[in-house]
Parts: sequence; structure tokens; C-alpha cells
Amino acid sequence: MTTAGDQDSLNTLSVGTAGPRIAFLHGLFGQGRNWNQIARAVSGPEGTDARCLLVDLPDHGRSPWSQQFSLEAYADAVAATLREAGAGEPWAVVGHSLGGKVAMVLALRHPELVDRLVVVDIAPKGYGSLERFEGYIREMQALPLGELTSRGDAEARFAEPDRGVKAFLLQNLRRDGSSWRWQVNLDLVAGDAARGAGSRIAGWPDDLDALPAYDGPVLWVAGGDSPYIQRDDAERMRRHFPRTRLFTIKGAGHWVHTDAPEIVVTALRRFVTAPD
Repeated sequence: MTTAGDQDSLNTLSVGTAGPRIAFLHGLFGQGRNWNQIARAVSGPEGTDARCLLVDLPDHGRSPWSQQFSLEAYADAVAATLREAGAGEPWAVVGHSLGGKVAMVLALRHPELVDRLVVVDIAPKGYGSLERFEGYIREMQALPLGELTSRGDAEARFAEPDRGVKAFLLQNLRRDGSSWRWQVNLDLVAGDAARGAGSRIAGWPDDLDALPAYDGPVLWVAGGDSPYIQRDDAERMRRHFPRTRLFTIKGAGHWVHTDAPEIVVTALRRFVTAPD
């Protein structure tokens, strides 16, 4: 069973009707629907193994835009959405990349909401800048929205050579009547990227070090071929999340759930249903 969320809060998509509650948080330029395949598999053929909530983060998907990026504000917005959707029940929270950072901040700031945590291919640290995404941002800004005649026209004009990346980025393109727009808050992301080493999206708030560690179970999933998690990240991760277990999936890159969906589904089902 799939239902749309309340448009007054963060936009959500619900999958499943019974079982433990699981919230999925996507990465930069993504949206909740990116986790739909995984959520359907985890919720089972009858939708009774888990109640999954696919969340569009602020500035993404169909959720409201903000004026300035803040990991804390993102986490607080997710917390409000989970409280509204969960009627006081705790959640297993799964976050990938930017969504993994939001999930970690959520667990540190609102531990009463988070029963257990799954962090996918990201660490609680600053990554310097959005250099890895600057090419994507330029490609999106260069697309002449006022000249587009169809989605096929947009695909033909979009410069990205990688088909998978092109499809991922162009999922943000929306048609309103005869005009086109970016669904993601591209100006906000571009402005943050222009900050260079001061990027807030790539960073990690220092004031989180003053918060108590999160004492729930944490599954830390790493792509074996991804550079996002390094060996020396473990000490910082366990400082915030002492009950962390690292699970590295060989052959997977940064988009672990796309590269190895069956392994991710099995890991999630086992972790979410395991005794505390």
C-alpha cells in the first residue's frame, strides 16, 4: 500500500501497513521515491512486515524550500514529520549521504524518536566542499528551461554523459503547463557550493560535539568502492554512536542501495527486526 503525505509538512510517501516504522532519508539532489524499491521489499509482499515512510528532505522533491541550509533545521523538520506520522512510536531511521547526515543529527538532537539508526556511506565529518557536485550544478544551471519542448528534448540537451547520473539529476525537472522548473532548490545548493570549503552541506556542525552520544544500535553501511568512509572515520563515528557496527558491501559505490539492493534489503530486514 502506498499513500501520499501531508503537503503542510515535509512531503512523504508511505509503503506498508503494519510492522515496525522505518523512515528513509535520501541524499543531495534525490527524493524519497529513490528508496521505493527498497521500501517495498522491506515491507514484504503483503506490506505487513514494515511501515516505511519515504521522506522528501527540505529543498528537495515536493517538500518546502528554505532560505538557508542547516543540517539542524533539516533534522528538526524530519523530527516534526515523524512525530506527526508516528503517533508517538519510535522509528528506525535510514539515511544515505546527505540523508545519512540528517539521520545522525536527528538521532543526536531527538534520540527519543529514533529506535535504531542506519547510516549509508557517509561519516559525521566535514567533507571540505561540494566539489564532487559542482559539475552537476553547472550542467543543471546550463539547461535552457525556457527553450525546452519535451522531456526528451531536455535529455538530449543535458550534457551529463553518465546515463544513470543524468536520469538521477533530471528526476528533479518538472513541467508546469508549458514551462519547466527545477524541483530541487538549485539556487540554494549552488550558493552553498560557492562557499567552497565553507560549504554547510558538505560540512558537519561542531556544536553537535557537545550533545550526548546516541546510545541506540547503529548499522553503518559502506560501499566498498566508495571513498566517503575512511578507516580513520571510525573513532569519530563511535564517539557519537558507540554502538556502531560497520558493514562494508564489496563492489558497491556511493549509491550502495542502487548497486546492491538485495544485500541492503537483507541487512535492513535483519537489523530492524533484531532484538535491541
